Amino acid sequence: MERATRDAAQAARSGGWVIVQRGDTLGGLAREAGVPLERLQRFNPGVDSRRLAVGQRLLMPTHRERAPSGGPYRYQVRPGDTYSSIARRFKTRASRLQAANPGVAPTRLAVGQLISVPLGESPSASTRHAVADGGASRPSPQANRPDPGDLPASARRWPWPLDDYRVVRAYGTDSRGTLQPMLLATQAGARARAVADGDVRFAGSMRQLGQVVIVHHADNLQSVYALCERLLVADGSAVKRGAPLCEVGYSNATQRHDLLFDLRHGGKPVDPRRVLR
Repeated sequence: MERATRDAAQAARSGGWVIVQRGDTLGGLAREAGVPLERLQRFNPGVDSRRLAVGQRLLMPTHRERAPSGGPYRYQVRPGDTYSSIARRFKTRASRLQAANPGVAPTRLAVGQLISVPLGESPSASTRHAVADGGASRPSPQANRPDPGDLPASARRWPWPLDDYRVVRAYGTDSRGTLQPMLLATQAGARARAVADGDVRFAGSMRQLGQVVIVHHADNLQSVYALCERLLVADGSAVKRGAPLCEVGYSNATQRHDLLFDLRHGGKPVDPRRVLR
């Protein structure tokens, strides 16, 4: 990451990073830099405008860049940028960037060059719908998705998300025929860990589920960790297998520390026992 400045206007001229100072707001920084507030927000996905911290770094878009709603964005290449790093920032895929910029080889990105950044459909949208009502998989648009096929070879012998756990609800349908994800009981202070390398596509709160982390892995696989008490990762960050994601919360209803754990392939629910060792 290149050096940051405390001058928003200077950062906007170079497309660099600005350091948040006491009393700063996103609106104030946008006015100082002379860029639209929405553009500043869209170039810093995951930043909570209500919780700016002194010393926090924000990427300042230049006057040459654009961020229309729905994309594609017009993005100016910074020092150290790669298709992969840009894709992670804007929650899309490197392959989509390359397809949107024919003739621009990944190994020949030049600082100051303008490229097109297509925005992908939110990869976690189907999973968020699936867990929004207590984790039950109910009829929804995802039911009409094409079958992603057999599980890929990479989905084998993944570790369980907790070191110390007890399965208190297995994956499967309940007495009403509603598909329920797995529920694991654990001890106070337990941390849920990533079951495989991936990118955090959602880290935040959901109705009735407390804090939730959704990680996307290779081969169109997703893992979901819900009923968390405290998040240990941020939206958009890359995680390694075994990395702590959240602290498991306490349920007044069950009087236990419970983790709701879900696995999906192409948006379709998968029995975790097929993947976990």
